[in-house]
Amino acid sequence: MITVQFTVRPGQGDVGGFDLGDMAVTGDLGTADSAGHVPDQGMMIYLSVVQLLDSLGAFLRGNDRMLTFTGADTSFGLVVRRTKDGLSVAGKDGVVARTTARELASAVLCAAEDLGPALPPEDPVASDWKAALAAFRPLVPSGRG
Repeated sequence: MITVQFTVRPGQGDVGGFDLGDMAVTGDLGTADSAGHVPDQGMMIYLSVVQLLDSLGAFLRGNDRMLTFTGADTSFGLVVRRTKDGLSVAGKDGVVARTTARELASAVLCAAEDLGPALPPEDPVASDWKAALAAFRPLVPSGRG
C-alpha cells in the first residue's frame, strides 16, 4: 500500500503555479515528507508535481533501473527502484514502500488530480499541468484505480 499527498501551504494569496507546498509519500515501511524540516524542504508544488509526472511516466514506460526525483527549488527527493517483485520507493531516510508500478502510478495520479483543480486555467503553469496529467493518465487505464 502506498499513498501520495500534495499540499499547498496556506497564506500565499491567490492560487498560482509557483506556490510553495509539500509532498508526502507513505507506505508500509514509513513516510517521506517534505514538511517540518530544518532547513525547509518545501517546494514549488505545482512545478514539482509536473516534474514528477513527467519523470515517473518516462521511468514507468522505460527500462531504467532507478529514478531519482528532486522537487523544484528544494532538497526533498525520492528514489524509485525496480526490484524483482515490483518497485521500491525511498526518501532520504530509506525505503518507505514496496509496491507495483500500477499502484504507484495510481497514487500519484490521484494526488495530482486532487491538487490540480485549484490552479486557475490562465496561470502560466496550467498548460504544463494539463499536458503532464494527460501524458500520465494512460499509465492508470481505469482512472483512479
